Amino acid sequence: MDGLPGRAPPCRCRVAPRARGNRLVVVRHASAAPPQGVLETVPALRNALAPATGSNAPDRVATGDPAHVPAGRYAQAALTRLGLWDDVSRRLVRADNVRSALLFVERGEAAAGIVYATDAPTARGVQVMARFPRASHPPIRYPAALVNGASAAAHEF
Repeated sequence: MDGLPGRAPPCRCRVAPRARGNRLVVVRHASAAPPQGVLETVPALRNALAPATGSNAPDRVATGDPAHVPAGRYAQAALTRLGLWDDVSRRLVRADNVRSALLFVERGEAAAGIVYATDAPTARGVQVMARFPRASHPPIRYPAALVNGASAAAHEF
């Protein structure tokens, strides 16, 4: 986005002052026992990921592939910072995108998923179990730019 303002027409624009953001959450199948509350603590995350962590854990965790998908890179950063990456990485289902990760959980092919908070409600068969602390990974931001001649609706957005 930094290079856009100086470009020649028709790409002249100004970067919007506020970027939208997102969060990472752990989801489980809707049949899992619901949490007492959706917490943002390491113990809550460990509990939500419990079926897929530890040496004898039978299940898997779905998220975007860290080698190719931003959600996977954010998940790897968060799990590493919280000391959970070594346990989870052995049981990782590396999905092509967040929607695919959600489908693995919905179909019961993964015990848990690490997805964007804004995507979790789009899946009918999952529930949010825990949120990752914002400081556990780089900020998830969606920058925007207004091109010259943008409509009033675009400016309002």
